[in-house]
Amino acid sequence: MYTPQEDNWDQIITAESSLLDLNLKDVWRYRDLLLMFVKRDIVTVYKQTILGPLWYFIQPLFTAITFTIIFNRVAGIETGKVPSFLFNLGGIIVWNYFTACLNETADTFKKNANIFGKVYFPRIIMPLSTVITNLVKLGIQFVIFIGFYCFYILLGMKNVINFNLLFFPFLIILMGFLGLGLGMIISSLVTKYRDLSFLIVFGVQLLMYVSAVIYPMELISQKLPKYGWLVEYNPLAYIIETSRFILLNQGKVSFFGLVYTVITTIVIFLVGLVIFNKTEKSFIDTV
Repeated sequence: MYTPQEDNWDQIITAESSLLDLNLKDVWRYRDLLLMFVKRDIVTVYKQTILGPLWYFIQPLFTAITFTIIFNRVAGIETGKVPSFLFNLGGIIVWNYFTACLNETADTFKKNANIFGKVYFPRIIMPLSTVITNLVKLGIQFVIFIGFYCFYILLGMKNVINFNLLFFPFLIILMGFLGLGLGMIISSLVTKYRDLSFLIVFGVQLLMYVSAVIYPMELISQKLPKYGWLVEYNPLAYIIETSRFILLNQGKVSFFGLVYTVITTIVIFLVGLVIFNKTEKSFIDTV
């Protein structure tokens, strides 16, 4: 006589129950793969280059120097009591984190089509690895900022860093999720509209100029009040402005702006997650 027995499987693959399902259990199960992708991205990005990891330092430094010459020396943008180079460097390292998360996540399906078509693992691991990898790069570049901050203190600048610095990681998390959400939306659209990837590169460059990276937020309302709304409705501007307030005591913190930024980030991330989960089921036919 046949006696039914309970089946014991190592892993059960089922259909996604919801488009909003982040499936954190699967992500945790594949955490070793996630860390492997992070290590791969960090090691290989500048592999076989002459300067290697030094590019992590060179890029923000040269960008800050260029912005200081053009926008502060030539254009005459004032940065208050904060040295213009330090002002620009603080904005650049935060902005670079966002753009790296956005641009690299936007290429998720296109760059990893071969892997996705052969091996099963939670697809969300790829954009998550991008966010973590760039977080490591941000940490390296933040060390540069601290180094120059100490240098300017030796030259007589007042030390303004205090316990507000504890809120800085929260802003970085916001920036990461915002870049991740937008990147997932774009990566899903790029599977059908390839030209969009070129448009995004150009669009991100323009977005920097309305994100208060190289000027205080209040300056745009003073000089160009007609176009002030472009900055006021940009959540990135509030993150960068608040970051500079925490690091340099420069600018103002807007409670309304931060609440607006948190809500916008959550909405964009959830929308991105829905579109990403929907696209991963059929993208292999269009990439």
